[in-house]
Amino acid sequence: MISNGRPKFVSHALFLLLAICVTATAFAQLPPLRLPEVSPHASISQTVGLTDITIDYHRPGVNGRTIWGDLVPWDTVWRAGANENTTITFSSPVTINGQKLEAGSYGLHMLPTRSDWSVIFSNQSHAWGSFSYEQKEDALRVTVKPQPADMHERLTYSFDEPSADSVTAAMYWEKLKIPFTIKVDVPATVTANIAEQMRSLPRFGWQGWNQAAAWVVQNGGDLAQADAWADRSLGMARTFANLRTKAAIAEKRGDAVMAKSLRDQAMTIASESDINAYGYSLLGQKKYDEALVVFQRNVKEHPASWNALDSLADAYAQKGDQAKAAENYRKAMSMATDETQKKRIAGELRKLSTRP
Repeated sequence: MISNGRPKFVSHALFLLLAICVTATAFAQLPPLRLPEVSPHASISQTVGLTDITIDYHRPGVNGRTIWGDLVPWDTVWRAGANENTTITFSSPVTINGQKLEAGSYGLHMLPTRSDWSVIFSNQSHAWGSFSYEQKEDALRVTVKPQPADMHERLTYSFDEPSADSVTAAMYWEKLKIPFTIKVDVPATVTANIAEQMRSLPRFGWQGWNQAAAWVVQNGGDLAQADAWADRSLGMARTFANLRTKAAIAEKRGDAVMAKSLRDQAMTIASESDINAYGYSLLGQKKYDEALVVFQRNVKEHPASWNALDSLADAYAQKGDQAKAAENYRKAMSMATDETQKKRIAGELRKLSTRP
């Protein structure tokens, strides 16, 4: 049969062929299945101060192979992992083995040799392995000494020996460890971060400005900046806390007279809880005699407070005067009305009775 001058079976065949082509194209565009990777993905993070550090990598296995000088050749830049770039990211500037590196994400490569290795931080962090690596894109190279390690079947990164301002990053694979030290200027980075935070809601209360100033005084940093923040806090409200912060700044600057005057002013407006907190801060510094003076003052000014007596007892107990500690715990327990607190104080008395 002929339709529009063509055999009808030709039109049907053409339609079927087009349908097959469209279907094949559609299936070709479907995403592949997600299956386990031979070298599984991993990520590890560490915070130093307020600086976040993350290493993102894939973990090849030894699988009975000779790794160093064979699977990973000597004197050839290596991806320090498997698959796409191993990357390392820093949220603030750091130093690597004493050399400065800006905040950002870097491709992490290594140059293995039979002696010292190079750890390379590349500005290119989106490549596949080290196949397109170019030295001109290096942000930093540091030299490290390989160390023997326990057997690691899978390549592993670790953050070892974290401290207040540093951490050692290390790659472990087979029986080798490649470490490098990351150090952060914590006072500088935290002060900068605080300045950003003070652009937001904390700026509207005296507490935020005081907390900012107090952190700098206690941890090191720009005293002029701390002084300005303390003044902002005092301009909103004169409190026991911010007067003492201002006093600490004066003391750091060597002005003992001003520091004493400010502390005296603070004590004239101190509440029971202010004095109590101050006493415990002294105990934390093991300044037992000074703490006792503060707690004794609190008891004198607040004779009806079981909590003031309980705190004084704590101070005597930490100093080692068990008799006076027990005396004040008993007074506190006789005045307390909360059963939970009574049980706690009774427990403290039992502890005293078992001490030599």
